[in-house]
This record gives sequence, C-alpha cells and structure tokens, in this order.
Amino acid sequence: MTVPYKKPLCSPIAELNPALLALDWLLGVWESDEPGEGSFSSIPPFRYNERLHFSHVGQPVINFMFNAFHAENKKPMHRECGFIRIQPGGNRVAFIIAQNSGLVEIEEGDLTGQQLTLHTHALARTSFAKEPHVQQISRVFQLRPDGKLEQTVSMAMEGGPLMQHLHITYRRSS
Repeated sequence: MTVPYKKPLCSPIAELNPALLALDWLLGVWESDEPGEGSFSSIPPFRYNERLHFSHVGQPVINFMFNAFHAENKKPMHRECGFIRIQPGGNRVAFIIAQNSGLVEIEEGDLTGQQLTLHTHALARTSFAKEPHVQQISRVFQLRPDGKLEQTVSMAMEGGPLMQHLHITYRRSS
C-alpha cells in the first residue's frame, strides 16, 4: 500500500534564524500540565486544557498555534494562531494573533531572560463580533526554573478594568 506524500508544515532541517536565539526556549509543543483556570466578571469560572505549538522555518519569525479544550467535556473552546517577531538587536517582541472569535490583535512587549511581557498594541474584529468587545489584553509567558511554561492572560472589556482572565502551566511534550 502506498502512503500519499504529505508536505511538512515546517522544514525539520531549517536552521534557527540567529534573530530568534533569545526565544529558542519557546520552541516545541507544550501541553497543559493540569487544567488551567479561566474566569471573568461576565462568565462563570471554567477549567481548560491547552496545547501550544511554536515552530520556525528558518525565517526570523516563530509560528504558533494555541488550541484550548474544555477540561471536562473535551470540546474545543478557543484557538489562536500567528507569528512572533523580535526587534533586531533588541528585546522588543511582537505577537501577531488571529483568534477564532474574529479578533485580530498585535501585542508588543519585552523579553527579559525567559519571560515575555506583552500588552495590546492594536485590535481589530469582525463587524459582527460578540459584545461586549475586548478592549485590551495583557499576557505574560515565563519559563520557570522547573522547566514548565506558565502563561497568565488579563483582559479588559468595554467599560471595564483590566483583570486576570486565564492562568495555566504547561510541560514540554516535544
């Protein structure tokens, strides 16, 4: 039986672009260690599992995809995909993100060691996006000394303050 050829999504032989060396600790696949916790003033608290995939194809850009699933019923919840760019010769980082909710955002921030601290730079959404609209997002990724990756996301909706929305810890699975 012949198996059809499938073109790989990224080149396994591409060398890491030197511009990304400071972010090489992110590369790979990360799975939630335990279910993450989500809450917000307008929704009941929830638990979720998430898989993160950070890859490269030799360009000075990291490609990413985040997939979240409900911790109990395993139904898909939220997806984000996009690119990470780092300012040449600096520590400024930009996440360019498209979400399945119809939100597109650019988050910019600083890389300090193995921690990324990002804040909304620009937001756009579909004309029929669900209200209330997100006005601001802040997120922190940190590689902990135990080798686990931690992410905290805060969010502000129309007329409301910036408040923690998500917190989760991941272990590297590949």
